[in-house]
Order: sequence, then structure tokens, then C-alpha cells
Amino acid sequence: MSWLSRLIFRKKMEGDLEKELRFHFESQVADKMRTGIAEAEARRLTRLEFGGMEQIKEDCRESRGTMWFESLVQDVRYALRQLRKSPGFTLTAVLTLALGIGATTAIFTLVQQVMLQSLPVTRPDQLWRIGDRPHCCNWTGYSQDNDGQPGDWNLFPWEAYKLFRANTTGFQDLAALQAGNQALAVRCAGSAGPPETANGEFVSGNFFQTLGVSAWRGRMFVDADDQEGAPPVAVMSFHAWQEKYGSDPAVVGSTYQINGRAFTIIGVAPAGFVGATIVDWGMPDIWLPLTTEPLMLGTTSRIKDTRVDWLDLIGRVRSGTNTKALEAQLQSELYGWLASHLADMSPQERAVWQKQTLRLTPGGTGFSRLEKDYGEGLRLLMITACCVLLVAYANIANLLLARALRNRQQTAVRVALGASRGRLVRNALIECVTLSLIGGAAGVAVAWSGARLILYLAFHTLEQSTWIPVHATPSTLVLLFALGVSVLTGVIFSIAPAWMTSHAEPVEAMRGAHRAVGGGRHWAQKALVIAQAAVSVVLLSAAAMLGGSLRNLGHQDFGFNPDDRYLVSINSSLVSKYKQEQLLPLFREIQDRLSTIPGVRGVSSATYAPMSGNQMGNDIRIQGQPEPGPKDDVSADWTRITPGFFDTIGAQMLAGRAIDEDDNGNTRHVAVINEAFAKKFFGNQNPIGRRFGPGPIKNAGTYEIVGVVQNIHYVRWGFGDPARAMYYIPEAQMVQFDQPDIQSDELWSQNLGNIVIWAPRHPANIFMQVKTALAEVDPNIVIYDIQPYSRVIQGTFDQQNMIVSLAWLFGAVGLVLAAIGLYGVTAYGVEQRTSEIGVRMAVGADRSSVVAMVLRGAFWQVGIGLGIGIPAAIGLGYLMASQLFGVAPWNPLLLATATVLLGLATLVAAMIPARRAASIDPIQALRTECPTRKMSRAYLPPLGSEGWPIWCPESKVRDINHDEFLPSEMLRPLNAVAS
Repeated sequence: MSWLSRLIFRKKMEGDLEKELRFHFESQVADKMRTGIAEAEARRLTRLEFGGMEQIKEDCRESRGTMWFESLVQDVRYALRQLRKSPGFTLTAVLTLALGIGATTAIFTLVQQVMLQSLPVTRPDQLWRIGDRPHCCNWTGYSQDNDGQPGDWNLFPWEAYKLFRANTTGFQDLAALQAGNQALAVRCAGSAGPPETANGEFVSGNFFQTLGVSAWRGRMFVDADDQEGAPPVAVMSFHAWQEKYGSDPAVVGSTYQINGRAFTIIGVAPAGFVGATIVDWGMPDIWLPLTTEPLMLGTTSRIKDTRVDWLDLIGRVRSGTNTKALEAQLQSELYGWLASHLADMSPQERAVWQKQTLRLTPGGTGFSRLEKDYGEGLRLLMITACCVLLVAYANIANLLLARALRNRQQTAVRVALGASRGRLVRNALIECVTLSLIGGAAGVAVAWSGARLILYLAFHTLEQSTWIPVHATPSTLVLLFALGVSVLTGVIFSIAPAWMTSHAEPVEAMRGAHRAVGGGRHWAQKALVIAQAAVSVVLLSAAAMLGGSLRNLGHQDFGFNPDDRYLVSINSSLVSKYKQEQLLPLFREIQDRLSTIPGVRGVSSATYAPMSGNQMGNDIRIQGQPEPGPKDDVSADWTRITPGFFDTIGAQMLAGRAIDEDDNGNTRHVAVINEAFAKKFFGNQNPIGRRFGPGPIKNAGTYEIVGVVQNIHYVRWGFGDPARAMYYIPEAQMVQFDQPDIQSDELWSQNLGNIVIWAPRHPANIFMQVKTALAEVDPNIVIYDIQPYSRVIQGTFDQQNMIVSLAWLFGAVGLVLAAIGLYGVTAYGVEQRTSEIGVRMAVGADRSSVVAMVLRGAFWQVGIGLGIGIPAAIGLGYLMASQLFGVAPWNPLLLATATVLLGLATLVAAMIPARRAASIDPIQALRTECPTRKMSRAYLPPLGSEGWPIWCPESKVRDINHDEFLPSEMLRPLNAVAS
């Protein structure tokens, strides 16, 4: 019979054992009685021969091989009983562990999903991507310089993808997908209702095959679907099918109008599959074949333009392929492709094309913008949460040390009665692990709530239609993490009680339990309090620095006035159905219609508005200046605007004039530049009247500068970086360029996706009025969102707000835990020094002196913690420098704030036991001294007597005035007892 079966049938086996032993016992008794021995004597002799029945049973149980498990169960039950008998200790410990483990697990939940989660595809370990960082959304030219890494290629044109796929045999499959997304308006064919807004993504025909993904319903793309002239088809995500279409099976096979084009939905992706790109601005709802891009974008199509890099590449590597050799082959193929386009390169590109690099990196996690955008913040929060966990650990250690010291007499008695030291050590270990597991279970609940809070702080300002594939529910890996932390906690902090148990001496049972304890007897507990204070200072200082940084970010000069302004984001790609000459009348009609809303003072449109998260870019050439060198930075951002734009957003003109109604197709091409542009390209010269244009040099005379506007923030990152050069051109003017990529940008920029409304009177129901007005202009225009500009700016700092909010939360939790730990140590010290305090008060100490003594001990510990924590906080400030804006790592005011907060917490935590110490009755305190001498009221003379004996001459009492031990002869005759 297996040991598991023996456990299951334990009760039956115990009954059988009892019957068998009883049978043998009675048989021997009967044998002796047959020889003439009396029954009572026979039973006595048999008992002598048998020995102890319980010992025999124990030997039989040992032979089964299940005794260890039964003993373990007994120890767990005993541990639970002990914890139940100490509800205060148990509740404090569980709450402490729940906060520490819960905070760490909540952050790990997000870390796991954002940074460690693999794509839900077949064998993600076989996937490799070409490029080492995600990038959105386009790159123009035959050289790349992404994120400061010169020549590091991450995006590719369609032609290069086809070359890699055809010639790189190391890939079993190589797929391409759009770096970014495509705004879609989806409506069932024949429906008269408004279209649904959706996020689209162009992918190659072998995209799903490469990832190893099968359809939930219908089928996925094949290469035949990704051929020019093939019937337009699309695949819908499971999330969109479930949330927007109610899991209607009729969706598959139906025809939908997507941006005005007829597409057949051929399949639904499986549940949990979100694609190969993880972003926070919108996951794909619909996948479209790459070759349908010209059908959707018309003249702005990028698929045939070899100068536009817009595709991410991911492939499944064949088994046994050397990835380094594969990377070298791809590098060679990239050089060959670039060499075939030497004639199309600019002089700067010809100078650097042979220095371009390409890296092959693991693709099992896909192309995650979340990891790039939130990774640094999550790592910082993980460190902060670990600090909270360390404070919680110190608290638990103090609690367990105090508990072990309080129970040392009981432990010694158990040793004296014969308990083995190994069993006692195991009991201490099991009790600590049981306690930590209970705290870990509570920590999972805290982690779930904490993860939901983090998600809210990070993404609550996003559009309601935006879906982020990050969940608060702990995964199996997260639960294992919480379990591991809990068990580790129990094992580590059971060492001290176990050590004290293993060194318990039976003679301790005969000694008093309430002896006065000197201040140096509990250095370990005090050291833990010092560590808690130091970590608390670091947490509070970090929170204060991050809070100051966020405050500076939110109150900086953005270059425009966000008050009373609203940002309307529309599905600009819908206007692709209009001809270029129809766009200007369309946007004028939109502006005129919105201007009629009561309370609206100004309306203007732009390709990209300030803080909308994007802008376009070009390399610039200045008329009259030579061709720049290969290493010269001549980049500038730009956008297209309608007249009145700067007045509408509240930006100040510094020189010249703004774009007005006279800047149309019949006049010279003009532009307004910002301060950074003027300084970068003209220095101290007057830029008004000068000419410039996008490279090459033959375009240098394209635009005439008519005005200079103050620097306006456009991007949502890099606020500590210098303002970027930027120029603005009128919507009414169109330039014909010879270069296909520049001409494509010129056409695309006329799709104005942002409308700014200036409404100082805050019209009632402005959101509904805007929707109604746009529907009257064209019912096919879909509004993504309408937000006050203050909310747009708030959303810009969501990540910083999340970090700051959690840093303050963790700082507060750490402070509370540190205060609880200080309270526990101080209260325990007062309890252990009850007799000493009684003697002090008996020899003349007043209550204020006792309070001062207790507070002095508490602040002494915290003072040492400050001495350690303040330099550590300064060091952390330097490590956090990249996260700070306008805040120095060494800030006396912030450090002073953290010190004051810790000081107040110390005062509150220490005052309670200090007042308790001051209220001690000296008579009662001394009566409890040395209970083994049976001291009672009969041994104490009445108050006013000449003196009374001190039964514990070994007690040490400090002189409260001189902080010296009083000699024994001073303790014997006490002439008065203070009440």
C-alpha cells in the first residue's frame, strides 16, 4: 500500500492496530492465567513484558512512513492554535505582510504583463524580430538614427521586406506588420447608421502563419490574400468581435464598409491574441493585407515608396539556425539593398549608408511600446515596492523577536519537560511560514486591488474606445511569485525564533520573567528600527522629489494657453475619399459650422495640434547656405494649419505675422517658424523673408518665412530636452515635390486630424454640439474624442502621475510600518523595563522624566536612521535624475520635509508607550519583580516605612540624571516610594 493510501485510510489502520495489539495482549494474559496466575497479576506481568502501548503504536506508525506527514499536520495545527491565541500579534503581522507582499506583487503583476509576457502564439521562443527597439510609425530615407543609436535599423520598406523574405533561408517564415495603426471607420454594408471607429493594422499574408495562430472562426490570411488585385478581405480580433459585435457568428463572411471600401470579414482571431504589437494608444481591431494599403490611402500610399520605412519584421527561425550568422546575413542583404539605391540617396545618406547596422533580437514578446514607455517607471516602482517589503520584513522580524523573548520561559519549560530541540525549532519554523503564507494570501488580494489602481492611474485618461491588453488579475506566475516571497519571508524570519529556541536552557524556567532589562539587551530590534527609519526617509524623499518633478511638469510654459480650449480628434483618414481640391472647402465648412456654436470664440484645424502626441519631420535646407555635412543636425518638425491657429490656441507671435486667409494657392508659399528653428538655422540673424525647404538643396527656396512664434510643445516626452525646431505651413497651399516620400507627406498632411476650439464661456453640452455640427457637415466623419486641453495635458503626464501617486502611497505605507515597528519595540522595551522604571520613580523620578527617557531612546534610534537614510536618499536622487524635471537630487527642503514627517510619526509612535511608562505604579512594578521569590503584599511594609528589601540584587537600574548604574547598596534602603 502506498504512503498516500496509508494517509487516506489512517483511521481504519489505527483501529486495526488497536485491535491487533489488544488481541496479542489478551492472548498473553490468557496464557499466563492458564498456568495458574491470577488475572490481575497476569495483566501486570503482561504490561511489563509489552512495555508502553503508546510507544509500540509510535513504532508501528514510524514503520508506515507517514509519521513525518502526520507530525507536520500536528505542527501546523499547533501553529494555528498559537496564532489564534494571539490575535493582536497575528493581525498585525498579517496586515504588515499583506501590505509588503501585496505592494511588491501588484507591481510585479504589471512588470510581468508589460515586460515579461510572451505572445500567446505557437513556440514564441522561435520568434525573432529584425531590430532591437519598437518605433512608431514612419522613418524616411536610406539611413536611420533611432533614439540616438546611429545607423540602428528598426523599420523597413515593403521592398526590403520582400528581399529579406525571398533570400533569408534561416527563416521558416518572415512576416511584416505596420509599425503603428490605421484609423478605420467600419459599417456593415447596407447599414444607414454611423460607422464604428476601429483600429486597423496592415499585415503580410503570412502574418498569422508565421506566429502559428489559427482562427477562432472562419480562416486567417494566406499569401493569396496579400496579392495586388486580390478581393479585399479582413480578419477581426476576438476582443472587437465580442465587445462591438456581440460575438455574432454572422460577422464572418459578411461585407463591411471600411473607410468607404468593401471588405469581407473572413475570420476572427482566437481569444487572447492581440497581435504582435503591444501599445497603449489602441490595439488592432481589424487586420488588413498589406497590398490593400493603396486602396485605403490612395495617393498617400507608402507601399511602393522605397524611402519610407514603416514595417516591423518578425520571423520564425528554423530549428538549429545560428542567430548570429543569420544576423550577419541580414546585414549583408541590407547593404546590398542600400547599394541598389545609391542614386536615390542624398549626400548625407551616401556618406553613412555603409555604417548602417541591423540587429536580430528575440521576438517572443512582440513589439511592445508599453515596455519602452513604462519599463523605466515600473522598474523604479519595483525598487520602491521592495523597499516597502524590506520595512515590512523589519517589522515582522521585530514582532517575532519580541514574541520569542516573551515566550522564552515557556520554551525553557518545554525543554525541561523533555521536548527535543529539533521539534521546537521545527515548530518555530512552521509557525513563521504559516503566518507568512496567511499574509501572502492576504497580499494577493492587496495586489489585485493595487494593480487595478495602477491601471487606473496609468490609463484612465485614454479614450473609452481604447483597449489595453493589461489585466489586474494575477497570473499563475504572479501567484507563484507571491508564494515564493511568502515562503522566503517565513524561512528567513523564523531563524531568530528558532535560534532562541535551540539555545533555551531549562534553568531559565526557574528564573523570573519580568526582570529589568537594560537598554543594550535588544540591539537586534533597535537595529531593525534604525533600518526602517532609513528606508522610510528614502521612500519619502523619493516621493517628494517625484512629486516636485510632476508639479514642475504640469506648471511649465507649454507655449500656448490650454485654458478654455478643447481638442477634437477626428478620423482624418476618412477624408481620403475627397479629392485634394475638396479638402480646403471641407475644413472651412467644419470651422464655420463649429464657430456658430454659442460661446465659441475661435476654431482652427491642424494636421497635429500641440500635445496631441505627434508631428511630422524633415531635413531642412536653407537658401543661400551650402549643403550640410553628414553629421550636421538639420532636422525640423512641421505641421499644417488653418488661419487663426495661433490665436485659437493662445500662442504669442514674436516677429512678423501669422498665417492668414491671404495665404492661398495663388500666393507665394509661406511658413511660420518657432524660436528654436530661428536659433538653430539663423542664429542671431533676422529670419523674416529668408527661404528654406525640405532636403535636397534644390528645394531650399520653397517657403518664405513670414513670422516667428514662441516655442510650442508638441511631443509628450522629453520635456527636459531643448525645444525642437518647428515650422507651420498653411492648409490652403500645396507644393509639388519631385521626391515621392516628400510628396506623400505633403498630401498626407492635408488630412487635418485635430480641431482646436476656443470657448471661454464654456458652452453647455459643447461635446454634443460639436458632434452634431460635424455630423451635419459629413455623417461619415467619426469623432475619436473631445477633451478639454487641461485633460489632454493631464493625460500627457499619466505615467509620471502614476509613479508619483504610488511613490507617495508606498512612502506612506513605509512610514506607517516604521511607526508600528517603533511603537512595538518601544512598548516591548517599556514592558521589559517595568521594574526598572518603578525603581526610578521610587527613588524620585517624576513622570516627565520617564516620558523624556522613553522618547529619547526612540528618537535616538530614528536619529541614527536619519543619518543613514539621508545620504542614501541623496544617492537615490542622482540615480533618479532621468525621472526628474526641475528638481535637484540634493534638495534640502524635500529632505527636511521627509525628516519632519518621520519625526512626527516617531513622536506619535513613541508617545503612547512613554505615557504608559509614566503611569506605572512603583509598588505594583516592584511587586512583580522576581516572582520566583514569591514576593507579595505581606513582604512590603506600608507606605512611609523606613525602608523595604529589594529581592533582586542583580537588577541594574540607571540613574536618570547621570545615566549611570546605581550601586546595590543604594537600592537596599529606599526611604520613600513615589506613587
